[in-house]
Amino acid sequence: MAVVGSGPAGFYTAYKVMSNIENARIDMYEFLPVPFGLVRFGVAPDHPEVKNCQDKFTEVASSSRFKFVGNVEIGKDLSLEILRENYDAILFAYGASQDRKLGIPREDWFLGIRSARDFVAWYNGLPGYANLQPDLTLGENAVIIGQGNVALDVARTLLTDVDVLRKTDMAEHALAVLARSKIKHVHVVGRRGPFQASFTIKEVRELMQLPDCSFRQIDPSLLPSDNFKLSRTPKRMLTLLQKGSDNLGASKSWSLDSMLSPVTFLGRSRDCQLTGVKFVENEYQEPNQRFEPSAKVHTKSPETQKVFPTSLAFRSIGYKSTPIEGMSNLGIQFDETKGIIPNDGYGRITGSVKPQVAATGSHDRSAVLPGIYCAGWVKRGPAGVIANTMEDAFATAEAISNDWQDSKRFLSGGDGWDAIASLAQATGLRPVSWTEWLRIDAVEKANGKLKGKEREKLSSVSQIMSVLD
Repeated sequence: MAVVGSGPAGFYTAYKVMSNIENARIDMYEFLPVPFGLVRFGVAPDHPEVKNCQDKFTEVASSSRFKFVGNVEIGKDLSLEILRENYDAILFAYGASQDRKLGIPREDWFLGIRSARDFVAWYNGLPGYANLQPDLTLGENAVIIGQGNVALDVARTLLTDVDVLRKTDMAEHALAVLARSKIKHVHVVGRRGPFQASFTIKEVRELMQLPDCSFRQIDPSLLPSDNFKLSRTPKRMLTLLQKGSDNLGASKSWSLDSMLSPVTFLGRSRDCQLTGVKFVENEYQEPNQRFEPSAKVHTKSPETQKVFPTSLAFRSIGYKSTPIEGMSNLGIQFDETKGIIPNDGYGRITGSVKPQVAATGSHDRSAVLPGIYCAGWVKRGPAGVIANTMEDAFATAEAISNDWQDSKRFLSGGDGWDAIASLAQATGLRPVSWTEWLRIDAVEKANGKLKGKEREKLSSVSQIMSVLD
């Protein structure tokens, strides 16, 4: 099986397939020279415990039945047709590489408007982002539009003492910029209320517990009364929001600004510098549902507007996957709107005819493309934490294993990378093996040790490849 993508979805699916199918062989393709995807470049540097799953992935990769093929981009360096001709199965597990836009006026006009995804990639050392260099010295306020975990990661990064961050694997170029930051307050803005936000209790608690940082009290009308019956998780969230933080007189602060939708960005035309974000106030369509996760809102009135002055704004309203060149040649009709590969819910990719659900609840397999599967965000959309991705990957792995054991139709088969390697060499590709990744890993850890941190990531492809020269 060829796996396209080396993040959690790819590794967890590979692990389960190798466990379920005797002698199954996996070739994992990654366009970067280094593995682990979101775990390496998306997880917050101050959450090292979340990266422990890399130990499991390394165990998987140590098998003689596994090959890592880094620095090779499928669809550009190697076509999907070549994979189809040399494997029994292809698994797409390459995640979401594009952030969703707000679609409001002047979104692309002013300096200081950033994607939260790009900011996270910058401070995590993703190759190609070292030159992002956001200016954090022009004002004391920052605005983050969106209330998911990524939004809170960005807020926490902006408000954490840089000396604390120096002990993490955060990129040195980011530490240098954050050391000069003048940001004192961060607005985390959502179009609905706190009970419809997608952040987790853990993320909110971490921000509440930041030293020398206070939480501005939330609008009491957005919180239920003490005698309102809530289930366990919302009740814990309520307790946390009501308590807030005890850091009175702190030099920094943050706030959850709810029931606001952005309508435009404000700025100076002479130097294209952002000066503020204008929002319109919202209200619940059904006020009695204000504490339900699915509660809907609409604009209260075009005149009920609010402006947050700022020189720095981040959009953090979600990611989306994009298609790989050549997918249509395999019969895959990528859903550009949802940013996913259409599938039957279990990871079996479907063609242009959508699978119908019978009265029994079982899926009609007539539209399934044999031997082609997906897992992770490209399968179900960019939601959830790594544990959710693991469960989703295991479900896809079970579908692959069941199909194989039931002698379902697959691709034409072949010798995989062993057959493709000579072609790749002839076209000038420089693939990176797992053994070579371990050399890169050792250099990063040695560099980090010199600076009192776990690792110092090499933040460009040229730097990474120079280790192998």
